[in-house]
Amino acid sequence: MVISQIKEELETSQKPIAKSLHHNKNFRVIALGFKKDMILTAHTAKWPSKLTILEGSVIYNEGDKSIEIKQYEEYEIPVGILHSVVANEDSLCLLTQSDQ
Repeated sequence: MVISQIKEELETSQKPIAKSLHHNKNFRVIALGFKKDMILTAHTAKWPSKLTILEGSVIYNEGDKSIEIKQYEEYEIPVGILHSVVANEDSLCLLTQSDQ
């Protein structure tokens, strides 16, 4: 249901859509939807995080580094490092975070 809602909201959105898929006090799983060229602006992760691409591809930007992450690939996002994400194409991602 959450992923269907994200895809529906993306039809009229000008920015990425993020919704909680599952969480408790120690972890969270967030579904993220992007249309091509949408940008998740620069921010930092408070918890160790992993970005997994279910559909599409994105560019992960961190300082001078830009990494393309394609469908079914994943990337570990370090805590406290400024980064942004840009969609190369319509994309659906999972962000998993844990305080462990």
